[in-house]
Amino acid sequence: MGLFNFDNLPVNTLVGADRDTFARAVCGKEIDEEYRRKFALTRCIRRMLDPFYAVNERRYDKIGDDDPVRPPVFILGHWRSGTTYMHNIFSCDKAFGCCTTYQTVFPHLMLWGAPFFKRCMSILMPSERPTDSMSLGVDLPQEEEFALSNMTPCSHYHFWMFPRHMAEYRDKYLTFEKATSDEREDFKRALDKMMRIALRTSGRRCYLSKNPPHTARVGMLLEMYPDAKFIYIVRNPYVVFESTRNFFRKTIASVRLQRISDERLEAEIVKNYQALYRCYERDKALIPQGNLAEVRFEDYQSSPLELTEQIYIKLSLGDFAHVRPAIVRHLDSVKGFRKKKYHFEPHTMDVVGRNWGEAVEQWGYSL
Repeated sequence: MGLFNFDNLPVNTLVGADRDTFARAVCGKEIDEEYRRKFALTRCIRRMLDPFYAVNERRYDKIGDDDPVRPPVFILGHWRSGTTYMHNIFSCDKAFGCCTTYQTVFPHLMLWGAPFFKRCMSILMPSERPTDSMSLGVDLPQEEEFALSNMTPCSHYHFWMFPRHMAEYRDKYLTFEKATSDEREDFKRALDKMMRIALRTSGRRCYLSKNPPHTARVGMLLEMYPDAKFIYIVRNPYVVFESTRNFFRKTIASVRLQRISDERLEAEIVKNYQALYRCYERDKALIPQGNLAEVRFEDYQSSPLELTEQIYIKLSLGDFAHVRPAIVRHLDSVKGFRKKKYHFEPHTMDVVGRNWGEAVEQWGYSL
């Protein structure tokens, strides 16, 4: 158990940002009175880490980025759709490298000083996620958007700190539809750099990504990695709505620098889902034949071993027999995990029916 939980974190994740990213991310943003102390402490610690960030940057310069990255595997899907569950299963394959929780908070401390800073982080950080009590650990797989928010101002996840700007972050850095060409290139450079360092530090060959915002970026990802493989997982939208609302409320509460009303937050959640759904359905036709697998979470949770093997075969991911024992061990270890039962409020049924009805119908969901 860490010294802090998500209700009393003294800093937010911008503590791991480099100087330029921090300055550009907070420029022009309002910081509400009750969060100024958290902001000041975050800024202070970030400044103290600058010399260590410089050492890591010099080490990266020596590595270089001339060698092409092996086609990554991207796990796509809206928040709370089972992407973490799937990511943990596929991470049993030692051929895959991924971004860890430590690396998402401190992407600039991946090449030097990691053992010391990792130990410090493990003492301080919460041991469970705020929404579903799933384990958190410095070495467990994590979504790289948190790392990218510390590497570039062009990351969607700055909305956690500045939730009143969610619409701006959605249009510019979730879908990139209103981003400039320079902003697109800035994001692409940061993503490629993060993946290269994560693979180097893990000694693995192929990057495995689990990152819900990437669901809206298939076209941009294919510009970078034309032969990338994609796994899209979808879940009952009624469950997704209530679970995401709970997840966003609790996560924002732990790291925010601005207030946001529940009504406004809910409206933005609805629009985020619509943006992800629209962009994915538009761009999935760009994915080469044999490089996309789609699955319902409910089916995957019922038969994870069998469906993982089918995905391995469909996407030509390698010898499943080799990784099967590790996956079985992992599945045995999580058998006792408590699943939340959902009883949908009339409000949920109304919001989802009016706004996400197309997805409900397409995937054959019902109450």
